[in-house]
Amino acid sequence: MKKRNLITLAIILGVIILAILIMSKSHPETSEEVAKCIGKNSELYTQLGCSACKVQEEIFRDNYQYLNVVDCWYEREKCGEIEYTPTWIIKGEKYIGVKSIEELQTLTNCN
Repeated sequence: MKKRNLITLAIILGVIILAILIMSKSHPETSEEVAKCIGKNSELYTQLGCSACKVQEEIFRDNYQYLNVVDCWYEREKCGEIEYTPTWIIKGEKYIGVKSIEELQTLTNCN
């Protein structure tokens, strides 16, 4: 039964990631100003080899550099309370999973 649940979960995650990839390609590139604001008001926890983290990076494209990113593969000591990646910390709250620019703008008040 556990193996069947894992396979189902893997399929669901794959479909979600594919949908996010398709959606991210249709969004215009985030402005540098918005990315800097989001980066100033949040922390993004990622991990080397995390496919969902790669999707989050692709959503920001060239402006990913302005985010406040902690890679838990290299900086494990900073990731004690992080169970899943990507995880956003905004105003002390955890938001797990890939987030759209619009959602992050709302959460960080970067409208």
